[in-house]
Amino acid sequence: MKRIFDPVHGFIELYPAEARLLDLPAMQRLRRLRQLGLAYLAFPAAEHSRFTHAVGALAMGTRVFDTITREDAGTLSSRGDVAYQRRLVRAALLLHDVGHGPFSHACESALGVRHESRTERILAMPDVRDGLDACEVDASDVLGLILGNSHSYPALREIVSGPNLDADRMDYLLRDAYFTGVVSGRYDADQLVASMRLIERDGSSVLGIDVRGVVSLESFILARYMMFASVYFHHTTRMFERVLYEVLHEMWPNPHTLDPIDEFLRWDDFRVIEHLRDAHSDAARALRDRLRIYALAAEFNASSDLADFEACQAALCERFGAENVWADEQSQVLHRLPMSADHGPTVWVKTRNQIVDARAVSDLIAKLTGKAYWRKLFVTTAHVDVAQAREVCATIVGRRHAAT
Repeated sequence: MKRIFDPVHGFIELYPAEARLLDLPAMQRLRRLRQLGLAYLAFPAAEHSRFTHAVGALAMGTRVFDTITREDAGTLSSRGDVAYQRRLVRAALLLHDVGHGPFSHACESALGVRHESRTERILAMPDVRDGLDACEVDASDVLGLILGNSHSYPALREIVSGPNLDADRMDYLLRDAYFTGVVSGRYDADQLVASMRLIERDGSSVLGIDVRGVVSLESFILARYMMFASVYFHHTTRMFERVLYEVLHEMWPNPHTLDPIDEFLRWDDFRVIEHLRDAHSDAARALRDRLRIYALAAEFNASSDLADFEACQAALCERFGAENVWADEQSQVLHRLPMSADHGPTVWVKTRNQIVDARAVSDLIAKLTGKAYWRKLFVTTAHVDVAQAREVCATIVGRRHAAT
């Protein structure tokens, strides 16, 4: 066994075949992809990589798998060999992010290709397929779990890519909170994992929790909310992501040049940053030297703020010109944060007598269910007096609130 020390999970053990899988070039490339993209420009310690997250997700997923099989081994063994499924979920979690490009989601937007599509092609590469053979798992089973379309292993699919309790999310929340120092992003992982159960619903096994774990589930949901509010949608992060998007378009005017998987894998965060060394556009200089070419004029964090947001946006555009105003509105991407009422139950909870939706046993979860909103208005610093822009918004918000 190979042991890797991790600041979040302690020692993580890897079987020899898994360690060799990690040594493949496609996996080593993940060391050069930051897990949080440009968040390090707002949180200087957020330099951790997708490589460390992949190993952490394996550790977290293994704990979940071992818990549910210990509580009810028969449920999984009736669907195949438990040892195979354990190897399968570990391999899938190691590889679940292998298709990400430089700075992850910004790269997806610039190239117009989702990372899952790249993952499918990477898993078909001879060395990766040989690595999975050595792990004694089927590559098609691994891909099915990563893409979330496996019908053979529904419980494992939820561990790898489920909508609520997947090991991917469980690790990155702890890891991102640790490296950004955001205490409110932490949750009771030990209690949450210990409470996980396989629950039979409509002839299929789904991942749920024992009723004794409801408080830890509440802490998990709150951690998700806090990390989005504090880190993932931090105004500095969002501002530089906008700049990065412009830079990537300048670098790749024809995004199809990265369609060949070998060419795609040659790109990582380091290569993009190196490219900026000799680039002279405003966006390139801003990203290279952390120059603020946009400034925050106002932000709105509640659904009831929509009218204020729209009024302030209109006023800024009228006064400073629409070309100098950027409206950043993220509610459309939050369909799973917090747990969405639009996509069926949140999490099934096993009580003494019945199986119920988590909203039925937690007022907190019931109140948090639905969309969350983070809206921000930015102005260009070269053409707008930022103090005046902020005063315009403050006056409108104050007037509207006084009227109510």
